[in-house]
Amino acid sequence: MKKIIKCFCCALMSLCTLLMSAVVYGFYTLPDEMYTLEGSDIDVGFYSCTFSDEQTKNKSRAVSAVGEYKVNISLFDKIPVKISNLTVSNRRYVVPSGDIIGLRMFTDGVMIVATDTVDSEKGAVNPSKSARLETGDVIRAIDGIKIESSAQVEQLVASSGGKTLRIEYTRNGATLSAEITPEYSVSEQRYKTGLWIRDSAAGIGTMTFYEKSTGFFASLGHAVCDIDTGEILPLSNGDIVDASISGCVKGKAGTAGELCGSFKNQSLGALFLNDGCGVFGYLTKTDKTAEEIPIALKSEIRTGSAQIIATVENESKAYYDIEIEKLNPDDKDGKNMIIKIKDAALIEKTGGIVQGMSGSPIIQDGRLVGAVTHVFLNDPTRGYGIFAETMLTHAREAEMKQAG
Repeated sequence: MKKIIKCFCCALMSLCTLLMSAVVYGFYTLPDEMYTLEGSDIDVGFYSCTFSDEQTKNKSRAVSAVGEYKVNISLFDKIPVKISNLTVSNRRYVVPSGDIIGLRMFTDGVMIVATDTVDSEKGAVNPSKSARLETGDVIRAIDGIKIESSAQVEQLVASSGGKTLRIEYTRNGATLSAEITPEYSVSEQRYKTGLWIRDSAAGIGTMTFYEKSTGFFASLGHAVCDIDTGEILPLSNGDIVDASISGCVKGKAGTAGELCGSFKNQSLGALFLNDGCGVFGYLTKTDKTAEEIPIALKSEIRTGSAQIIATVENESKAYYDIEIEKLNPDDKDGKNMIIKIKDAALIEKTGGIVQGMSGSPIIQDGRLVGAVTHVFLNDPTRGYGIFAETMLTHAREAEMKQAG
């Protein structure tokens, strides 16, 4: 009898150990954030799942409604393992582009890019320093007048007669105010503040994708930043134009390469957003015959072989082989992938990833998975990419916020 009890206890301990191991394994291996498509199953292996939300609570792994849910994951429907967040999306189809475009942007206000002294009759003085204004600040209004251009600021300062001006500006998202007193420049014979300001920017990049039905497009995969301050340029309005490639400065270790191009006169569409996930807008017209492909969910992207679509010469885009080396799905700075250029022809032409290729779509398994964003300075064949799903979701959320 004792032998039977001892065997039973050993078996029970082994079972408890096995169950505990399964719980611990699930807790650490099952993701905190999960993604699936409407009507698709939730992949939790041999574990069970139920929805925490009362309206969707059931034991099915298939989800019928788009939205965000809390999912209870358990073992045999009895032993709790963990609670994960589940995002259910519609399958989105877009046209991958790869076309070179020119971007013309005008800022919302004017950005301070530098400060300097004014050669007044009292000597060198710096009114901007006295007002505690800094590079990166964005001037929104002067004496209650909304600022729309650098020329407007110069005119208000020149006509001030040395009277103190009240400036409203933003810094790191906060709205602030300051008073600045222009000084009369002896050499230029006009009033100045010592502020160097910028109200526009232009450059070339790559369109990532567009929607045929709406004309919505995404490009770059990162923000357009001021060349002097590194700050994101606050967009007031702008457009994209057709552009052509005239040459390429090849990238090498320690020095980023660059596509050399020029703008054409034809405007292709208007911009509405410039932020950390890219530059977005609406095309005037789209190619209704172009083939659409699905945008990959984060969970569908894998390390391994893929391709990018890029335009690097003769205005013709082409597919080039790459490797997705690492995935960072939770990265908030748009560095969701580390990629490596494997295509010998592209390396021969450009040295790898160069400026102007930002936004080049990344294709894997027939899906659009993301866009090229940054190059590694120490190795131009390697760089970062952002998920296409992140670009689309972020832009749509920003658009809804702007709409009200």
